[in-house]
Amino acid sequence: MPGARERTTRRAVAVGAFLQERWTASGVRLRQVTSGEGRGNWLFVPGGPGLGSESLLGLVRAAQVPGAAWLVDLPGDGSNRGLPGLPAEPYAHWPGALAEAARELDDVVMAGHSTGGMFLLSVPELEGLLTGMVLLSSAPHAGWRPGFARYAEDHPLPEVAGAAERYARQPDDDHLRALTLAAAPWNFGPSALADGRDLLSGLSYCHDAVAWADAHFDDDYRARWQPAALPTLIVSGARDHIVDQRIWHEEPGFHGPHVLHRRIPDAGHFPWLENPTAVRAAFADLAARLNPRD
Repeated sequence: MPGARERTTRRAVAVGAFLQERWTASGVRLRQVTSGEGRGNWLFVPGGPGLGSESLLGLVRAAQVPGAAWLVDLPGDGSNRGLPGLPAEPYAHWPGALAEAARELDDVVMAGHSTGGMFLLSVPELEGLLTGMVLLSSAPHAGWRPGFARYAEDHPLPEVAGAAERYARQPDDDHLRALTLAAAPWNFGPSALADGRDLLSGLSYCHDAVAWADAHFDDDYRARWQPAALPTLIVSGARDHIVDQRIWHEEPGFHGPHVLHRRIPDAGHFPWLENPTAVRAAFADLAARLNPRD
């Protein structure tokens, strides 16, 4: 696959709503959404996996980062599939290929949502490539999973059992979408549930990415590096029922003056839907650390 700079398209008319679209050698796709007046290239990495970076368009709008905002899709994730030149085995370089994305641009800040943040912490090379990092609704290890299992057991959703059974019998993109929509009340509070379902219903689901993570990542995940001096924002909804954010406080290496912890009031696993103003303020706090006034 040609390098990203060889595949750059600068005219928005050529790529729909995106200012640029490019791929790295391993097939990571970067799509520029905004071009701010400030410094930095902010790369937004989606969770799931399998949801695709379109799930973060609302986050980009809420964050209003000062530099350029880019959506990032690993090869074989979301809608980054079936394109000429993509690797025959797209998951062979997961999640390490994120280092390629960081090298393609200058002054890079990476923001990972949920599993996307866990992917960032699984690539030690990023520590020397980034100028800042955001871990949104994420975790330092797989210890969040038992807590979520207990929450789901204590707060059952009648539609989930049937959707999970159908997905187990026939694991495809449509059944993955149906299962994710059935589980929406675990992700969003009542005030954001309708908007959350609208968001989830329009995404490019990829069950192959889910299967890869289930087999190779989810159960054994533990951060392979900690930000020793890198300006870092750890942000989450105060009512996140998916990933218990208390585990950050018990994990060494994610504290100190260079690490900002922000809890978003009245918000769940996708906090920008319920409280975009507070999310914007949290990103602004990190941006101020990256670009201090003289």
